[in-house]
Amino acid sequence: MRLKEIQRTAHPAWSPAPHHPICLALGTSAQQLDASFNTTAALEIFQVDFADPSLGMKLKGSLPTSNRLHSLVWVNFGAGEDGLGGRLIGGSDNGTVTVYSPEAIVTSGAEAIIGQSDKHTGPVRALDFNPFQSNLLASGANDSEIYIWDLNNFSNPMTPGTKSQPPEDISVVSWNRQVQHILASANPSGKAVVWDLRKNEPIIKISDHSNRMHCSGMLWHPEVATQLVLASEDDRMPVIQMWDLRFATSPLKVLENHTRGLLSIAWSQADPELLLSKVPAFLLCSIGPRHLSLPRVIYELPTTNQWCFDIQWCPRNPALLSAASFDGWISVYSVMGGSLEAQQQSRADQISSSFDTMDPFGTGQVLPPLQVPQPTPQTTLVAPLKKPPKWVRRPVGASFAFGGKLITFESPKAPVQSPQPVPVPRQVFVSQVTTETELLQRSRELQAALQSGSLSDYCQAKIHKAPTDSEQDIWRFLLVNFEDEARVKFLRLLGFSKEDLERKISTCLGKNLQPNGHGVDANDLAEKIQLLSTQVSPGTNLFIIPPQPQDKEKKISFPIPVSAGTLLYAPVVLDADGLISQALLVGNFEGAVDLCLNEGRYAEAILLAISGGQELLQKTQQTYLDEQRNSISMLISSVVTQNWGDIVQSCALENWKEALAALLTYAHPKEFAHLCETLGSRLEGERTEKRCLQACLCYICSGNIEKLVECWALQRDCSSPLVLEDLVEKMMVLRKSVERLRNSEVAVQSPILADKLTHYAGLLASQGSLATALSYLPDTSDQACIMMMRDRLFHAQGEGGAAGGQQPPPFPYNRVRVTGGDPAPAQAPAAPVQAQPPTQTPVFRNECILFDTFASSGYQLVIGRPTSNPCVSLQLLQALPAERVEQREIPTEHMVLKQTFDSLVQRCQLAAQDPQTKRKLEDASKRLGYLYDKLREQTLSNNILGGLHEISRCVAGQNYQRGLEVHTAVVTSSNFSEIQAFMPILKVVMTIANKLGV
Repeated sequence: MRLKEIQRTAHPAWSPAPHHPICLALGTSAQQLDASFNTTAALEIFQVDFADPSLGMKLKGSLPTSNRLHSLVWVNFGAGEDGLGGRLIGGSDNGTVTVYSPEAIVTSGAEAIIGQSDKHTGPVRALDFNPFQSNLLASGANDSEIYIWDLNNFSNPMTPGTKSQPPEDISVVSWNRQVQHILASANPSGKAVVWDLRKNEPIIKISDHSNRMHCSGMLWHPEVATQLVLASEDDRMPVIQMWDLRFATSPLKVLENHTRGLLSIAWSQADPELLLSKVPAFLLCSIGPRHLSLPRVIYELPTTNQWCFDIQWCPRNPALLSAASFDGWISVYSVMGGSLEAQQQSRADQISSSFDTMDPFGTGQVLPPLQVPQPTPQTTLVAPLKKPPKWVRRPVGASFAFGGKLITFESPKAPVQSPQPVPVPRQVFVSQVTTETELLQRSRELQAALQSGSLSDYCQAKIHKAPTDSEQDIWRFLLVNFEDEARVKFLRLLGFSKEDLERKISTCLGKNLQPNGHGVDANDLAEKIQLLSTQVSPGTNLFIIPPQPQDKEKKISFPIPVSAGTLLYAPVVLDADGLISQALLVGNFEGAVDLCLNEGRYAEAILLAISGGQELLQKTQQTYLDEQRNSISMLISSVVTQNWGDIVQSCALENWKEALAALLTYAHPKEFAHLCETLGSRLEGERTEKRCLQACLCYICSGNIEKLVECWALQRDCSSPLVLEDLVEKMMVLRKSVERLRNSEVAVQSPILADKLTHYAGLLASQGSLATALSYLPDTSDQACIMMMRDRLFHAQGEGGAAGGQQPPPFPYNRVRVTGGDPAPAQAPAAPVQAQPPTQTPVFRNECILFDTFASSGYQLVIGRPTSNPCVSLQLLQALPAERVEQREIPTEHMVLKQTFDSLVQRCQLAAQDPQTKRKLEDASKRLGYLYDKLREQTLSNNILGGLHEISRCVAGQNYQRGLEVHTAVVTSSNFSEIQAFMPILKVVMTIANKLGV
């Protein structure tokens, strides 16, 4: 597609790659005149602005010159820090070589001419700069003159050696692109000389034996040091010859697609497969020498019908090229295609504005705007290259896959030791990426403890490693859950020990207590009371002292207080003791208790209430507790009434330990968990880290996993992997303790538990711990995210079944897509991926491919990190089972090919004794699978199929010489890309069979 153009009869030169924006220098061409017969000359620099849709280019600077040019180059030498500048070198028709400063031309400031020399005696038609040392310049002129110039010392050039004889014009010079001291020159007679500047002599000469080769261009291969091409300008022989200096007796390959002679060629430095040549009406892009076994034109770019005498690729933008034609136009094209709509509109506007708006008949009136006929709206598209060029292909790529896998690929260079096409294995590296090593280590320790059941040891280890006291407390509480008499040990952790308490009481009372092993019984206490101390006022109480036994023979008497009002005719005197005695004597316990309570004699009231029945006792206790408001009364009330809800709901939070201790001592097992949760909820409600930790201890005592998780996550960021690991460790240990207590598995039903476990499983999966991740996923959850995670883990492991009971595909990476090469679609193999690379070399495209196509496309699956020698240090993923894919049967008419070739390979294997031959045959049996795939897909042409059947008949008759001849005919007459996967190995098998005589 044409992007820019300007009318000039000139030689173009692109600005060097570091130069931005892209510029194009034009030097007036020698021995060419335009229609005006203008003989002036100039060196102009234009900016190529692609933001402007018009075809024009902006002039940046111009310098009049005294001579016209035969050649012009722009060297990246002496450039500034910003990459601007460099040097322009022109070879004129009078033999002068001139060095210009582009910056001086643009700024019109300092002297633009930096150096000048007239060493040459004739027109300087050839210039080229060294790609390794930009200060070295080669020039060629008449009489076999070749000079090597040093831009640092321009006055004293050197020669590469003695002039070649007989003297001829030098039409082109070219530096080798791989070896900096190798220079080649060519003359119009078709002869080329390769010079070694270290020896200052020619080392090889090549020429066409037909003597019809008139050389107009010569280029070195961008990557292969021993290969170069020569272009012929003779219409009788319009060819491009490719020579290899290792076999310099004749051309290696010849491109014969041209109908007229070629005046210029250009080889893309960005993609060695693109060789540019010019014929009238078209620019031809031929495929490079990597596939020159069958060279062909891969792109035709429409141009003018005029001859182009100079074509060049742009160094900075490899998709651009310039063409200078004899009709006086310099054009810039793109091989990536595009739309011509903007250019068509710009051309229409230019035509409209070219007419004068004044009336040509002298009326002085302005004419209305010219109405240019508008064509039917139609978007004209220019197609790009059919095959993506190398600069748009990804040379390397990386993509992360599920399970912490890193998939990388690279595009290795083809070996250059052999001129024949060599298959290049494409390797895809599958590496395990681990970023959370501590998380994985702790996860393995937890998983080992869960599987072995040694959770007590695990908790002990966590206690020793705990960084804070609060963390130690939590793990101590978790440890107690796996021990006997958990409540008693919880009390000890809270600071309440019965043994310590008994020692303190003994010290306080000054005597030793004999613990009875149980608490105080009120009935037992009532039976042991034998004496009530009372005081009676004189004259108001009468005492009847019965005898009381001191032992079996002696009894002690005691008085019974009787109210004076009980005696006949005695005055009525109200006496509390007497009334109590009378109430007891007549069996009125309720009245006696009321009198005792009224007198504040609570001990007697409690003792009498015991004898009056349970209802009276409870009433008395409640009356007493209601009247007592000291610090211990609430605790006594809860102990007596067994109402622990009041304690946990109304106690001060500073006394949470005492409340929890009371629950541990007195609470019924059925109410214990709920009461602990209530106390924990009050502590959690404070929303402080200290209270949340205390609440966690309450939840651990209650065995409430959900509450523990919620409380722990309240003050911590569980998005951190290690924080989440802390939580999961506590969660799983508590879960196991609850399962131990209940003797049954605890299902994860809480959404918050499922969320945390799913997040944790995702973290483990991202680190490659797939089996462990799967064990943490809730089994009963129907959440979409959990089902998706379980399904992905199943597929990643290649075992088990997906959600819904369906068996997932066994290949572990069938869902992972990798950015990289995209060969022609091929069916995935039914056999495991093999280590040997196939003959077919897939072409990278800027698309995505599935792992399932790697084996059938020339890739190798390699696990590990890429190294300098992956074949030695990396192991293939042969252990991973390949996904089974249904394959179509080979058509019946072609089954004879498979039977014949397989039988031939088997006979050769039985007869072969050489290990190297056996390896070749093993490789052949695998690579023939590509032929069978082609037969199944029915993608081979009739010409190839006919040749294969003829080869099959020759093999069946053991006429291998005839089979090899047919093989050669098929290869030379077919598209090599269709047969390169199997035809070379078929030739190897027939050669071995002929040698073995099988």
